[in-house]
Amino acid sequence: MAERNYDRLTPVQTAVLADDADGRDLLVSAQTGSGKTVAYGLAIGTNLLDGAERFERAVAPLALIVAPTRELALQVHRELGWLYQHAGGRVVSCVGGMDPRREQRELAAGAHIVVGTPGRLCDHLRRGRLDVSVLKAIVLDEADEMLDLGFREDMEFILQATPDDRRTLLFSATLPPGIVALAKEYQQDAFRVEVAGDEGGHADIEYRAIRIAAGDVDHAVVNLLRYFESPGTLVFCNTREAVRHLQATLLERGFSVVALSGELTQNERTLALQALRDGRARACVATDVAARGIDLPNLDLVIHADLPNDPEVMQHRSGRTGRAGRKGVSILLVPPARRRRADMLLKLAGIDAAWGLAPQPDEIRKLDQERLLRDELFVAETTPDDLALAQALLAERSAEEVAAALARLYRARLPSPEDIVDPGEERVKSRAERARERADREAGRGVKPTKSSTRHRMAEDAVWFSAAIGRRKNAEARWLLPMLCRRGSIKKEDIGTIRILDTVTEFEISARVAGRFAARIRRPDKEDSIRIEAMKSTPSREEAREQEWTPKPHGKNAKNPDRAGFDKEMHYDRKKPHRDKLAHAGKPRREREAPAAPAFDKKKKKKFRG
Repeated sequence: MAERNYDRLTPVQTAVLADDADGRDLLVSAQTGSGKTVAYGLAIGTNLLDGAERFERAVAPLALIVAPTRELALQVHRELGWLYQHAGGRVVSCVGGMDPRREQRELAAGAHIVVGTPGRLCDHLRRGRLDVSVLKAIVLDEADEMLDLGFREDMEFILQATPDDRRTLLFSATLPPGIVALAKEYQQDAFRVEVAGDEGGHADIEYRAIRIAAGDVDHAVVNLLRYFESPGTLVFCNTREAVRHLQATLLERGFSVVALSGELTQNERTLALQALRDGRARACVATDVAARGIDLPNLDLVIHADLPNDPEVMQHRSGRTGRAGRKGVSILLVPPARRRRADMLLKLAGIDAAWGLAPQPDEIRKLDQERLLRDELFVAETTPDDLALAQALLAERSAEEVAAALARLYRARLPSPEDIVDPGEERVKSRAERARERADREAGRGVKPTKSSTRHRMAEDAVWFSAAIGRRKNAEARWLLPMLCRRGSIKKEDIGTIRILDTVTEFEISARVAGRFAARIRRPDKEDSIRIEAMKSTPSREEAREQEWTPKPHGKNAKNPDRAGFDKEMHYDRKKPHRDKLAHAGKPRREREAPAAPAFDKKKKKKFRG
């Protein structure tokens, strides 16, 4: 342990080595990142070595470690490998997605400790490849996660297959009723260890909430990666599609980034994590498959590109940083529509996050200048060849030109920061508040609200914009309105009158958000190619109304403009039933004339058969 710089034990490691816990079953509850793997590795050491300093030749396994995910099982395999290295311990992993024949050969060669996932371990047990007859200890790591993933039957099958005198250690981040019931059934006189977590989820994690515009998630991630320049970063998304999109975006910007999701093979997932550990990749975009148990060195930053589904997932995601005494930062990206959800998540988790905005390009460039002055190039030892080249450069170029060239080389290896739209101080209002404000505005202007009126008139200082699409290309307000809100990152209440003309559409934007709207529409849009630009002058209302309400011919008289609308006016006069209905309108039923019975026509009589 000294080789790994363990100068003192963590609280959970101290608790499992106490005299009261010696040789007993353990039920341990401790937060993520508290050193649980080393804790149960030390706890079962007395059972496995039995007073000896080294293991005897490996035959049947002496200990079995069950983990919920493949990444966690492989990480436990590495941790126990260095922990028992000098004792001659042989550790074998059995996880889904790997070659089962290779695992069968390693088990046949002998192992002291077997680490695996529930499904693969059950498979080896049923096929007789895993011998647990002399097992001395079994550990269920992240037991609450295994219950959530539906591994209860597999866990019970494994526990029932092991000897009754084995020692059972159950480790879990929380102790729900299902875990307590499992412990009562399969543990004997268990010693309960509950290490209280620090307030706010983790004392070594700094939580921040960044307000962003709805379409600025990718740009905010780029600027955060550039601002912090962390040697290791995890960016969490909720879906595999979001992972693919964000990874492609960061690769296009010049970042060294890998992806981690459930659709990848086990070999691809292992290579991605190894690239992050080796430093070949500086960031990893992942789903919640990487939220539990994974310990990555130099991981100082966690970004929630998509808000997690519940507070527990948020804490597990954030727990990938700030481990083993290191400091870390966890950042939530919060668009306006998700502000309430973010507040609820932070409140339920008991976290007091610092709210702010995404870093701007000027802030990042200022940090780049400070980092250049502190770069290791200036503190490295200078060789005679370096001095000779420097003198040759100074003989040909001035010192200012040489420094400018060095600055260009330094900036060329860094991705460019992105422009971030200020989301403003507005908050998402409830439906009742929006309806109340709309009614107040209409009442102040003397406008009577109607169901068919979906737009309200802007103030006199509103800014007019035009879109290069009109009635001839089937422009309609029902799809123009959400398109303008999305492209300009504004709300429906910020859009006033919409005039759909023959070739263009003119619309009002509130002066409060007009600047932001103008900045957003200048960017290319991947879904719409409609050109939108600000109008130089306010359009004439009478002229626009005349263009908008010009009657168009219709019906069989469409070619004769003078008779336009004639068919519509004479519609009821040409149909006798409707004329009769109008003639009897308002009369009592007894005074109305009964309609004449139709004449009987034998030729038109229908024959019914059967």
